[in-house]
Amino acid sequence: MQETPIVDAHAHVFRQDFPLVDNPARTPDYDFAEAEYVKVLDAHGVHFAILSAGSLWGDYNDYIFETTRRNKRFRGTVLVQPAIERYVLDRMNEDGICGIRLSPIGLKSRPGLDTFEYRRLFKRVADLNWHVHIHVEGARLAEVLPVLEKWSMPIVIDHLGRHDGPDGIRSEGFAEMVRAIERGRTWVKLSAPYRVGPAAPDQVKELLRRIGSDRLIWGSDCPFTGFESKQTYQNQLDWLDGCIPNPVDRQKIFGLNALKLFFT
Repeated sequence: MQETPIVDAHAHVFRQDFPLVDNPARTPDYDFAEAEYVKVLDAHGVHFAILSAGSLWGDYNDYIFETTRRNKRFRGTVLVQPAIERYVLDRMNEDGICGIRLSPIGLKSRPGLDTFEYRRLFKRVADLNWHVHIHVEGARLAEVLPVLEKWSMPIVIDHLGRHDGPDGIRSEGFAEMVRAIERGRTWVKLSAPYRVGPAAPDQVKELLRRIGSDRLIWGSDCPFTGFESKQTYQNQLDWLDGCIPNPVDRQKIFGLNALKLFFT
């Protein structure tokens, strides 16, 4: 696809014996461990990856930082309780963790992100030069992004911002996402188009038109939990490649932007 190293900025590794949260959205009946994911990366010429904590396992992040500790082609983001101590975060930082994930999607109300507990957490994240990546319905970005932007940490929005409703690029959530990118500390993952729907390519093109390619990164969402029988890794490379006509933009989105954000 390109000479610049490719970075998969969103993937999951797990085993069936991981402890699940109460009432999980699904229960995977297979393992997708580091060794299997490495084979997938190598088969598709992908050089580096960001392992994202999955909401199915809550703050059970053990396997992520065990993997990032031993394999330097990986970085990781973790789900944490807001009371986590700085000492624990420091140890994770040494082991290749580079950010936290917030995943309030599907909740009736968002967590109290403007409480002292979260203000303390975000200050610690900012002090470590980590990022926070957020997975929430697009319609709720307008209530979440202003809270996160109070802190000097990069913000990464999952899965095109999840503007999967009928309004799409005309929604207030999409407009708020664009405004956040323009303010200079927000990136968007062009990942999991199948979770967004048929409008995903139009959203990519609209983002390129309005804000260019400097704040966009690619992620596979491998192994596509809930969509395993319908998606392949090559599909995730091909759909986005087809949305980006400019080779310079492709180099940035598939590699350069993520290298700067996660590996420097």
